[in-house]
Amino acid sequence: MTTTPAPGLGSPFDRAGTVRVHREDAVATITIDRPGKLNALDYATIDGLATVLDQVEADDGTRAVILTGSGRRAFSAGADIGDLSRSIAGGVDRALREIVRRGQGLTRRIETFPKPVIAAVNGLAYGGGCEIVEAAPLAVAAGHATFAKPEITLGFPPPFGGSQRLPRHAGRKRALEMILTGDPVDAEHAREIGLVNKVVPAGDLMDEARDLARRVIRHPAPAVTACLAAVTRGINLPIDEGLAVEASWFAVTVPTEGVAAGLRRFLTRPR
Repeated sequence: MTTTPAPGLGSPFDRAGTVRVHREDAVATITIDRPGKLNALDYATIDGLATVLDQVEADDGTRAVILTGSGRRAFSAGADIGDLSRSIAGGVDRALREIVRRGQGLTRRIETFPKPVIAAVNGLAYGGGCEIVEAAPLAVAAGHATFAKPEITLGFPPPFGGSQRLPRHAGRKRALEMILTGDPVDAEHAREIGLVNKVVPAGDLMDEARDLARRVIRHPAPAVTACLAAVTRGINLPIDEGLAVEASWFAVTVPTEGVAAGLRRFLTRPR
């Protein structure tokens, strides 16, 4: 593996406030870097993540993204309560603008990102941290990771999309148990309910995430983008509308070199 400068990212190791980004080969690792606050998502960090995602999308050398937290204790403890409480004190309109619009904007960006985003959950993922994992197309977790929806203990429902995405992963009853109790679940339970793809020892987490990224990006970029978009856009549509989405993304790939090369390999393979 080599570390290479990333056009659009400024350098192979860059920083946007409390967000770090580092590219090795075609995989950019974005790290939430507030370990003293359990990588809580204050507004500056959320905005920094949005900025870095814009830069990564524009960087043609980046094919996949790994999103993780700094240290071993936390992926992210969720929204920064100081920022959140000040917004709520300002009334409903301010709270909707500063909390909901910002938080849902981030998770929607991750969910619809045209390059695969893999959450590497290196510790607790609570509240907004759990909602980021829900939004990411793929996720791996360290064995000691835990997941929780503690917003109800503060008197409100999940505001970053968690009341909608978690039931789509886990089913209504299992999601409501997490949302209504606020109780944490372990990494194996998260895997069982479809919140993460795989659980590995903590020391293997980043290697596993990079291996997953490599197994995805060995395929043509237009095909990867089309698969991501077709699934994400179609999953909650009636089947006929979903099939139309699938057809439209298939049509996008038909004239690409990836299709031509794939067919040549198949048709000329040794028999």
